[in-house]
Amino acid sequence: MEKKILECVPNFSEGRDMGIIKQITSAIESVEGVRLLDVDPGRDTNRTVVTFVGEPDAVVEAAFRGVKKASELIDMSKHHGEHPRMGATDVCPLVPVSGITMEETVVYARKLAKRIGEELSIPVYCYENAAFEEKRRNLAACRAGEYEGLRKKLADPEWKPDFGPSAFNARSGATAVGARDFLVAFNINLNTTSTRRANAIAFDVREKGRMVKGDRGEMVNVPGTLKCVKAIGWYIRDYGIAQISMNLTNISVTPVHIAFDETCRKADARGVRVTGSELVGLIPLKSMLEAGRYFLEKQQRSTGVPDEELVKIAVKSMGLSELGNFDPREKIIEYVISSDEDEGKMRSMSLKAFMDETASESAAPGGGSVSAYMGSLGVALGTMVANISGHKRGWDHRWKEFSEWAGKGKEIQNRLLRFVDEDTEAFNKILGAFALPKKTDEEIEARKAAIAEATKNACMVPFRMMETALPAFDLLREMAEKGNPNSVSDAAVGALALRSCIRGAFLNVRINAAGLDDREFVEDLLSRGKAIEEKAMKEEESILGIADQIMGNVK
Repeated sequence: MEKKILECVPNFSEGRDMGIIKQITSAIESVEGVRLLDVDPGRDTNRTVVTFVGEPDAVVEAAFRGVKKASELIDMSKHHGEHPRMGATDVCPLVPVSGITMEETVVYARKLAKRIGEELSIPVYCYENAAFEEKRRNLAACRAGEYEGLRKKLADPEWKPDFGPSAFNARSGATAVGARDFLVAFNINLNTTSTRRANAIAFDVREKGRMVKGDRGEMVNVPGTLKCVKAIGWYIRDYGIAQISMNLTNISVTPVHIAFDETCRKADARGVRVTGSELVGLIPLKSMLEAGRYFLEKQQRSTGVPDEELVKIAVKSMGLSELGNFDPREKIIEYVISSDEDEGKMRSMSLKAFMDETASESAAPGGGSVSAYMGSLGVALGTMVANISGHKRGWDHRWKEFSEWAGKGKEIQNRLLRFVDEDTEAFNKILGAFALPKKTDEEIEARKAAIAEATKNACMVPFRMMETALPAFDLLREMAEKGNPNSVSDAAVGALALRSCIRGAFLNVRINAAGLDDREFVEDLLSRGKAIEEKAMKEEESILGIADQIMGNVK
């Protein structure tokens, strides 16, 4: 299951006193599971933009602690700066990064807003997707009048806060909490030094477009071709080129690859060439994967390749390394987060290291982890056959068919790979439960309940592995029947590995279930597991039969 990741980008009304800024960011970082990505103070604006990410509950808690600390340290009655503002924490948007929908993000934003209003007595307005009414969607409307006009605004029933008191909080002002889409700052490089030509292209593509004189001499707006895009042209002296500087305010509507390709078309129409691009800040992994798939599809090539290959294609296709090396580990949010998270995980080991770890005196990794690894390799063989078949001479018209199968295989193999660690983690939870104290009657009961809960989890992990693996037989059968006949043995070996994965996982379900007193749970789980195991054995036999027919050299 894809991990849920939220980004939070609070703007604090302090950009000069680094001591205050450090205290606020320390409060944010005090929450376990939160990763601080960027702190950008501005002296003239007297404002600091902080960016951090993590799982939803941790992000909401960290945001609340940051807002609380800002309310203790920043006195808005003494604040002056160039940027519009109405509170110590002026705005606090939540942004879905991966594994979470905008609808879910709205729920978290309102939860945060409610807590700020009730626990800190700060008036809170919900804006953008978190807004309760249309007129409050626009941040500018919520912030109109700024801090100086806030007392009067709060007295107006039309502008009663969504959460918190209507009373004027002279020290903290008010805060806007929102849920918005990810904003990407994206610059496109041109083979010209002309700001005027860069601006002309920018006006061609940006949503706002340009104003032109109509037939009767009146000024008429001609929109650009890209929705949710702001753009201007400028000259970068350090690089000696002109760029189109873009803000993509909703990458679900206009993703980076569409913005890049459309700009290439408009530049070409004006005799200018796009030579590459530059990403300012971070970008979600899904944006890079979508870009990689987009450019591969244009070449009529399979998109069911590893994520690293998709990212590489995206970087090459958009020239993201033209002005400086594009390091995915530093530019892609999920990779930045997982650099610490994956440390020590078995799925990150080399083949030999995993083998040696399995052979060691430790009881884990055991059969469950090995079963998951076998399954992921079995599905990977099916994915390989799909990708090879898409390149077979004379089969060019079938590239899309094989690409879709490869994509399905890639998804399953990656999910199975995660079970390598999950199975060992489940085993360790049982050991942890057995290590709990057992002196008093209460401790004995608590320990017994913890052992039962951990054991049920240790049953469910390999069972979910079985459920995840079973659909991959569809891929292997399709590749055995319709894939490149020269690779039919690979599809058959994949079936053998997948069957072994499922049977091995079921053995783990059974041995763990033996220690449970909840017979209803056990009987139901074993019944369902047995059905999956039997189906897997039939699927394996069927695929091996197909392979025997095609190879036809065994008497």
